[in-house]
Amino acid sequence: METDGSLSENTCFRLAGHMVDKGFFDNLKRIDDSQGTRYLRGKEVVTEFPEHLKLLFVIHDMPCPSQTQDPKGRQYLTREMMSTLHLSLFWKRGVDLRPAEKFKVIFFSVEPIPPYATELAKELPQRFQWAYELEIASAGIPLTDSLVLILRRDDGSIAARVAARL
Repeated sequence: METDGSLSENTCFRLAGHMVDKGFFDNLKRIDDSQGTRYLRGKEVVTEFPEHLKLLFVIHDMPCPSQTQDPKGRQYLTREMMSTLHLSLFWKRGVDLRPAEKFKVIFFSVEPIPPYATELAKELPQRFQWAYELEIASAGIPLTDSLVLILRRDDGSIAARVAARL
């Protein structure tokens, strides 16, 4: 999964990640045909996710589309800005969203991103990358459902939305 988000017209970011589980996704194949969508591992039909999945994702700032030619006014993500975001997870089936209520943060880090122009490092704004690992209860969830991640600003508006689907 990958999407761009924004906190304002001067502060934008990229969110990228994926779901993992030890061995579950190995050799899992999606078949779309006249019978619909099926998932196979060898000859075994797989219909549901395992009991738990891990969602790994990172967030780092990037120029807003309006700033590609003229970066004036660009603001880089700060710890304070990121602390205002609220994370929600949902399982999506068709247009129906159901809260993914049982998830927990397993790992979180904020790491500085070193500038390319190392000789100018002291003059450049400090940039960071945020890394997350979440454990999500997924027992009984059909493989045809998608996991939707939504980051909201303090005012409730959506900063970023992305779906992880097979």
